[in-house]
Amino acid sequence: MAYETEHQETQYCFPNINSSCVKGRRYRHEYIIMYVFFSLLSAWTVFLNLLVIISISHFKKLHTPTNMIILFLAVNDLLIGLIVLPVEAIRLIERCWYFGETFCFLYLILIVLIFSASLSYLVLIAVDRYVAVCHPLLYPQKITITNMLKSICLSWVCYSAYNIAFVINNRNLNSSQKTDVCYGQCLIMMSFSWTIIDLSICFIFPCLIMITLYLRIFYVVHQQVKVINSLMKGAKCETEGSVKRKSESKAALTLGIIVSVYLLCYIPYYICTLLVSSSTTINVLMWNVHANSGLNPLVYAIFYPWFKKTAKLILTLKIFQPASSLINIFTENEL
Repeated sequence: MAYETEHQETQYCFPNINSSCVKGRRYRHEYIIMYVFFSLLSAWTVFLNLLVIISISHFKKLHTPTNMIILFLAVNDLLIGLIVLPVEAIRLIERCWYFGETFCFLYLILIVLIFSASLSYLVLIAVDRYVAVCHPLLYPQKITITNMLKSICLSWVCYSAYNIAFVINNRNLNSSQKTDVCYGQCLIMMSFSWTIIDLSICFIFPCLIMITLYLRIFYVVHQQVKVINSLMKGAKCETEGSVKRKSESKAALTLGIIVSVYLLCYIPYYICTLLVSSSTTINVLMWNVHANSGLNPLVYAIFYPWFKKTAKLILTLKIFQPASSLINIFTENEL
C-alpha cells in the first residue's frame, strides 16, 4: 500500500486507466489509526451480535416470537459488522473501489437488502408488541413462532424484489449517463424523483407505521398502569395477570428504545441526503447509521437481564455442558 505526503503528486486508484478516480492522500499514521479503529468497530459489532444470536438460538426459554425477530435483526447487524463495515472502511480510507464491477453490483444489492430488512424487522417488532399489549387474548393464537417466521420471510422477499429492481434500474441509468463518474467508484446515482420514491417506501412509510403503533401501545400501557395501581392499592401481592401485563409493558418499552435508537441514527442521514451535498457530512452520518448495528446489543445488555446471564454462560463455555439449553435464565419478575 502506498502512503502519501502533501508534497507528492496526485496518485490514482488505477494509474494505467485514464478515467481512474483520484486516490486518497493520507499520512502513514492516519492509515494505521483509521484501519485499527474500523477493525475494532467491526470486531465489536460482530462479537456482540454473535452473543445475541447464540443466546437466542441455544437457550430454549428464549424461543419466542419476539426473540425470533431479535435473532434475525442480530443476523442483519452481524452481516453489517462482517461485510459492510470493512468494505465501507476501505472505501472511506482509500477513496477507491478495488473489488471490480461484479462485486460492486452484488454489494449494492446486499447493502440495500440489509438496511431494508432491518427496518422491516423493527416494523414486525412494533406489530408484535402492539398485539401483545393491546390485544393480549389474541396474542397466543395470532403471534406464534411459525407465523412470525412466515412474516419475516414475506417481508424479506418483498423488500428483496423491490431493492433488486431498484439497483438494476439505477445502475442501468448510471451506465447510460456516465457523467462525473470515474473508474474506481461503486455507487448509485439517483434522480431526485427516485430518491423521494425510495425514501417513502423504505423509510417514511415503515416509520409512520412504527410510530403510530408505539403511540397506541404507550397509551394503552398508561391506562393499564392506572388500572393496576388502583386494583393493587393496599394489596400485598400481585396477581399473575398483572405481572404478565407489566412484563409485556416492559418489553414494549425496551423494544421502543431500540426503535428510537434506530430512528436517531437513520433520520439525520436521510435528511442530509436530500438537503446536503457535502460528501464529508454524508460520510459521517453514514457511519452513524452503521454504528446502530453495534448499539442494539448494548440496549439488550442494559434492559434485558437474560442477555447478561446468557452472555456469561457463553463466555465461560458453560453452553457446552449437557442440557445447558434447558437452563432457566429467568427470575420470577423478568421477561
